[in-house]
Amino acid sequence: MELFNVYPVTPINIVKAQGSTVWDEQGTEYLDLYGGHAVISIGHTHPHYVKSITDQLNKIGFYSNSILIPIQQQLAKQLGEVSGKPDYTLFLCNSGAEANENALKLASFHTGRKKVIAFSKSFHGRTSLAVAATDNPAIVAPINETDNVVFLPFNDEEALEKAFKEYGDEISSVIIEGIQGVGGIREASVPFLKLIRSLCDQYGSVFIADSVQCGYGRTGSFFSHDYAGVDADIYSMAKGMGNGFPIGGIAISPKFKASFGLLGTTFGGNHLACAAAVSVLDIIKQDNLMENAAQVGSYLIEELKKFDQVLEVRGRGLMIGIELPAELGHVKKDLLLKNRIFTGEAKPNVIRLLPALNITNKIADQFLTAFEERLKA
Repeated sequence: MELFNVYPVTPINIVKAQGSTVWDEQGTEYLDLYGGHAVISIGHTHPHYVKSITDQLNKIGFYSNSILIPIQQQLAKQLGEVSGKPDYTLFLCNSGAEANENALKLASFHTGRKKVIAFSKSFHGRTSLAVAATDNPAIVAPINETDNVVFLPFNDEEALEKAFKEYGDEISSVIIEGIQGVGGIREASVPFLKLIRSLCDQYGSVFIADSVQCGYGRTGSFFSHDYAGVDADIYSMAKGMGNGFPIGGIAISPKFKASFGLLGTTFGGNHLACAAAVSVLDIIKQDNLMENAAQVGSYLIEELKKFDQVLEVRGRGLMIGIELPAELGHVKKDLLLKNRIFTGEAKPNVIRLLPALNITNKIADQFLTAFEERLKA
C-alpha cells in the first residue's frame, strides 16, 4: 500500500527536536518558527511534557468516556483558570475541525436554527460543517455544499448588519477567527467583534470564536478574541492545546444545557491526551508564556516593519504575517534551504511565523538577520 498523495511534502526528514531546534537525518540543524501549523506551543520535547506523557502512559493511556477519567476535570479546572473563563464548561475531542464541528452543532441544537454566518478567507477545518463554513471551494466537496452557510466580507460591519436584518431569526451562529491564519494573518477589528456580540444577543444567535490556530496564548491573550473585550458563547481549541498530541475542545458558556448523548466522541478526553494538555497549561502558567508571546511578538513586529521591501506586517503576539511583493515570493523557500529556518505561508506571498510561545529575543534576532540576508540577496 502507498500513501494517498494529498500533501506537497518538503523533502526533509526531521528525526530529532528540542525547543525551537530540529535536526534532519543527516544531522543538519534547523530553526523551527512554524511549529507544524502553530501546534508546538511550549517547544518540542519539553522535559515536563515528555515526563507527564510518559508517566501517564505507564499507568493507562486510554479508556472511553464510559468511565470516570479524573484528569479531565483537572484539565477543565486549569483551563478555566488560565483562560479566565472559570464558569465555562469543557467538551473534549481530537482536532480543530472536530471542535468547530461540535461548536456549530451545539449552536444549532441550542437555537433550533440552521443558518451560519462565516467570512471571506475563513478556514475552520475539513470535516462536514467545518469545511462548509470554510471559504475555499477547492476543498468543499459537492456533499458539503449547503445554502445554510452565508459568507460575508471579513470586517464588513454594514454587510453583517444587513445579513442579520435579512436572516436574523434563521441564524444559528456566527463563526469567526480572531486572527485568520490560512487567510493571511488578518485580524478581526474590535468594532467588528463587538458588533457580532451585539447582534448575536439581539437575535438570539450564538457567537463562536474559532481559536484553533489563533488561541491558546499565541497572541498574548489566551483567546485571541479577548482583545475586543467581549465574550464569545463558544471557543474552539486544538493545535497548541497538546503541543503535538492530538486533542481539541470547546469551551462552552453557562447559557448552554448539557444532556446525555448531545455530543460524543470515542477518543476525545482520553488519559494520554489530557496529560499532554495539562502539562502544556502547567508550562504556559509557570513560564508566563502569554506575556512572553506578547513581548517577543511585539519586538518582531516592530523590527519587521523597518524593512522597506515588506508591504505589510500583520498579526499580534507570535502569530505574524509578513506580506511581500511577488518578486520576493522566493524568500520563504530560501529561508528554509539557505538559512535552515522553517516558516509557513499564506498564498500568494505571505510568510507566516507561528513559533513556540517560549522563543526568546535572541531567536527573533536570528530570524531577523536571516530575513535581511534574503531580502538583500
